[in-house]
Amino acid sequence: MIGKVIRGTRVDGLVYYLYGPGRANEHVNPHVVAGWRHPAELEPALRPDGGRDFRNLIGLLNQPLAALADPGYREPVWHCAVRAACEDRVLDDDEWAQVAYEIMNRTGLARDGDDDGVRWVAVRHADDHVHIVATLARQDGTKPKTWNDFYRVREACQAVERRFGLRVTAPGDRTAARRPTRSETEQARRRRWAETPRAALRRHAVTAAAGAGSEEEFFRRLEAAGVLVRQRISQRNPGEVTGYAIALPGHLNRQGEPVWFGGGKLAADLTLPKLRARWGSGNESGEQNHSANRISAEERREIWDQAAAAADRAAEHIKASADPSASADLAGATSDLLHVAAELLKDRRLREAAEAFDRAAREPYARTPPATPAGLGLRRTVRRLAKSGATPRGGVLIVNVASLVSAVAELRLLQGRAAQAAAARAAARCLSGASIAVQPTAQLAAVDFPGRFTPPSGPLPRHSGRSAATSAPSPSQRRRR
Repeated sequence: MIGKVIRGTRVDGLVYYLYGPGRANEHVNPHVVAGWRHPAELEPALRPDGGRDFRNLIGLLNQPLAALADPGYREPVWHCAVRAACEDRVLDDDEWAQVAYEIMNRTGLARDGDDDGVRWVAVRHADDHVHIVATLARQDGTKPKTWNDFYRVREACQAVERRFGLRVTAPGDRTAARRPTRSETEQARRRRWAETPRAALRRHAVTAAAGAGSEEEFFRRLEAAGVLVRQRISQRNPGEVTGYAIALPGHLNRQGEPVWFGGGKLAADLTLPKLRARWGSGNESGEQNHSANRISAEERREIWDQAAAAADRAAEHIKASADPSASADLAGATSDLLHVAAELLKDRRLREAAEAFDRAAREPYARTPPATPAGLGLRRTVRRLAKSGATPRGGVLIVNVASLVSAVAELRLLQGRAAQAAAARAAARCLSGASIAVQPTAQLAAVDFPGRFTPPSGPLPRHSGRSAATSAPSPSQRRRR
């Protein structure tokens, strides 16, 4: 179960929308299932013409805002959309009411037994979700606290999942990347873009950061990839760069200007301070700079062989370590390796694996893991790989990376991070279909879980070319079944 918090300015417009037909007539039988009073008292009355009279409900919700003693919030309408997973059973109205009460209690907006909490209602107009609407003014004339309300909603959803036996979802630990908004997704669909600008920019930023050993090189790599870069300069200390934003040349707003995304809007670990911490711990003066010299074909093959060996050593290190913290930074280094290899080899399955693995690589709450010799060594190898260029001999590396990814899945399970383990396993499934092979007998589809890959005898099987993402049924398809 997932809850999304949105803030707004007008409660009347939101109420009209929830009781309206929806954007595609998807709203069916809208009605109040819970609120600060009994639902029957809050349900908008029917007019003689069959429409609804919302004046009483809207007036009651707005009253505390008008009586607020202190200046209120700029966006005083609190809206939480709560949706069950497509495979969950259909909850009845009483169960959805319990969901709403749990959320309002845990957020502190209207705790159990607190008669002075905010005024709110929960409206249901579909089988799989409800909308909670509240005005951010307590009935005692004070402002409610909304600090970390998203995380309290996440905790409430998990509590309800356990209570009703629903699909278990991950905690709100900031390991998931920022999702594209609905408008971004619809824009990409209208313009027939393969991915949203946010997703494309995150991919470019992660790949550039993986191949760079410094801030300057990071910005150079972004520009070389065709990305627009804007550095934020400190007003207090002229010349000091305090942040950055990036944009795609063809992604413009209504004024014809580029739409910029700061690093933190792409992922929590892509802010400039986080990247600087990574480069500061792994950038050693003795590292050879291959970008300044032309690399021969033999040197390139040697670098790729070194990367394959480094991936194999990293997997063995994770599996042999009794302390999960001793391998903490190897997950992030594995993500770097996946992104750089995908960029160099232009392999679709490898790209899908890199994107699937992103969440598995991040530490909860954007913490920076302590650097380890194994992690630093793998990152140095990745930077050399990024400067080397592509090679037709990528199969050994992909096989060993598959083993490394599966080892990270085991590591995340030992750490009790089920969602991150699932992300790593999804990446391993993508790698099983990678199209690059080192020799005709290399059956990469057999790679699934920890252990060095041994090519079996027999002919190489053909793959359908469909990714794990495209082969799985969509939510709408599952509902039709």
